Amino acid sequence: MLGGRPTAFVLRQVSEPDNYRAVLRMATTAVRPLDFAARYFLGRGSYPALCPVRTPSGVIAPMVFSHHDVITINEIFCRLDYRVPAGTRTVVDIGSNIGISALYFLTRSPTVRCHLFEPDPRNVERLRQNLASYRDRFVLTEAAVADRAGRVSFGREPTGRYGGIETGSADVIEVDCLHIDDVLRSVLQLEGRIDMLKIDTEGLENRTVQAISPDLLAQIGVICFETRKPVNPAPERFELHFATDTARLTNRGMARREATARPLSVPP
Repeated sequence: MLGGRPTAFVLRQVSEPDNYRAVLRMATTAVRPLDFAARYFLGRGSYPALCPVRTPSGVIAPMVFSHHDVITINEIFCRLDYRVPAGTRTVVDIGSNIGISALYFLTRSPTVRCHLFEPDPRNVERLRQNLASYRDRFVLTEAAVADRAGRVSFGREPTGRYGGIETGSADVIEVDCLHIDDVLRSVLQLEGRIDMLKIDTEGLENRTVQAISPDLLAQIGVICFETRKPVNPAPERFELHFATDTARLTNRGMARREATARPLSVPP
């Protein structure tokens, strides 16, 4: 029951209104909603499996490898943890895993380009499979990103969803790590703007966000990152919204535009 989630996690999520809205969206976003619900709530189903969902660009069917990947699809496509601002063109996705978040970004609009960062070779192979149809619209760097640069120990677990630096996992590999400032400067030189920065690195999100130089922060529209204790490194520049363990920092100029913009619609 509950897909193997810890009881404490479930109890914490019960009070979150976004989770109930996600259940309603599940019925229209998932092409096979009953199968999706059984995988999500009960941990049922065999894997690997295709998990088709509706997007503004049409139906896509990412390959998922455990019910943990279905949880990710729900968080991103149904709960809208990383909803993009109108007019988004450039996304930086740190901790891209098997490409589910990238699929969300790339299907918002044909003009979106993604810069992806994922250090786990197993996830990289799966990501390339899921993003094969979008190969001309993303750049993948096989490295971790944090508040430091160099070689680091990267812990992995069987699902591939929860790997990270300093996780204490038994399965550890050595990977390259890039400093967040170097990543952002490189993307800005290529694209001239960063509309969305997403960070999911299993525990180093706050430190990574706080390590961003002020001049680079000024050039980012929205920052979304996973955390239990949200931080706002520049409250004079960003508005902070926090729900479902996801912090969203929105550039105050963009926040005014988001307040009047309608969410992107999903075709029936």
